[in-house]
Amino acid sequence: MSRRCHLDLFLLTFFTLCCHKCHGKPPNILFIVADDLGWNDVGFRNPAIKTPNIDKLAYEGVILNQSYVQPWCTPSRTAFMTGYYPFRSGLQHGVIHGTEPCGVPLKYTLLPQKMKDLGYETHMIGKWHLGFCRWEYTPTYRGFDTFYGYYNGAEDYYTHVQGKLGHHVHGLDFRDNKAVVTDQNGTYSSFSYYKRAVQIISKHNSSMPMFMYLPFQSVHAPIEVPKVYEDMYLNIKNASRRIYSGMVTALDDAVGNITEALKDYGLINDTLMVFTTDNGGPSHLGANNWPLRGAKTTTWEGGTRGSGFVHGSMLKKKGYVNNELIHAVDWLPTFVAVAGGKSESDMDGVNQWRTVSEGQPSARTEFVYNIDDVLNGSAIRVGDFKLLHGNPGRWSGWYPPPGIENVHRDPSGEAHFSEMLFNLADDPNEYNDLSKAMPQMVEKLKAKISMYKKDMIPALNPDPEPKANPKYWGGVWSPGWC
Repeated sequence: MSRRCHLDLFLLTFFTLCCHKCHGKPPNILFIVADDLGWNDVGFRNPAIKTPNIDKLAYEGVILNQSYVQPWCTPSRTAFMTGYYPFRSGLQHGVIHGTEPCGVPLKYTLLPQKMKDLGYETHMIGKWHLGFCRWEYTPTYRGFDTFYGYYNGAEDYYTHVQGKLGHHVHGLDFRDNKAVVTDQNGTYSSFSYYKRAVQIISKHNSSMPMFMYLPFQSVHAPIEVPKVYEDMYLNIKNASRRIYSGMVTALDDAVGNITEALKDYGLINDTLMVFTTDNGGPSHLGANNWPLRGAKTTTWEGGTRGSGFVHGSMLKKKGYVNNELIHAVDWLPTFVAVAGGKSESDMDGVNQWRTVSEGQPSARTEFVYNIDDVLNGSAIRVGDFKLLHGNPGRWSGWYPPPGIENVHRDPSGEAHFSEMLFNLADDPNEYNDLSKAMPQMVEKLKAKISMYKKDMIPALNPDPEPKANPKYWGGVWSPGWC
């Protein structure tokens, strides 16, 4: 780096810190992402689920009733970290698997780097799932001061091994920054993560703002939880639903312990907390999105309308349900604005701070659910109207929790899906297709999809790389093979 670049970087940091000092230190930001949490899987929507800590935070803050995410893990994380729709980077279809040589393109400056440039300490605890075949793709190379978690999309909650033992591709996936973690074998991941969060909070220098990104493993498959949590739901006869419900309560305990640490160390009043799922829940694995239609991997509301809330003393209006449109791409520009910065003008995300803090109208009137060139499906919402064009995904029915009779036919697997139009204000559960009655609205929304599609990068779908096999890396999933 040239001397001039060093000087420019010094001046940027100096003026940023001076600005913060003049206007008061910006708040700490705690961004919690639950994995595969269904719409109906939190106590503030479903009293059968025991989440007292999450419920208390949600009721004290702002419950987000129309906060949208992507249908899969990697695409949502791409949206969170870049502020752009995943179809612009080729990450719109499925997820990045451990042997696939790809990641979020390095041309993007990710959220933690932006926060770091604004004077924040940056920490990540949990699931990455944005590529790791090169070190340059991994968290501490993309703006995080510290990383404690795993690279892949799923693993055993206790052994932290990704891939089935005995299978030809399996290995440990747990890192502390770049170092391999070997002392957590047998410890449930939610416990490992909250303890590290508490440790960071306890040592935090309160003169500096902190950004903590905490994407829990919970409640993604495999369906595993300590028996004490499963036993809280002995009234549920379906084993998957019973264990999954226990996993949600274990997650809630972790959130509660972190909240207590923020109080104990005097940070709670200076911390903005945002909680969201990354996609709808997988109904076939114990999750539930009732009464919404669809599930994880689909562009139905059950796959994309996420449970979430915002909490913090800096909210001017709280204790209510916010019905304004918010999308996953909005969190980056919102956090950057709260930190005193400004995002790129061409970004898909918009600053929603006045919406979540004051209850002002949303800064957006439309968003793209997804444009998936592999599934040949896309969806868009403009105002109250939603158009699904092509394949919406496999799980296309309505899936009630155990004990509620399903009176609706499940159309999953039927090949006739082409164009479906819904008015979500009148029909949030997507029962009544209006496409035949409103052909002009269909054409209007199709034209918008075509406009967005011009900027689509074909989905990255690389062949598996044999050199990624952990057997070549000491039994550990590791970067360095692409």
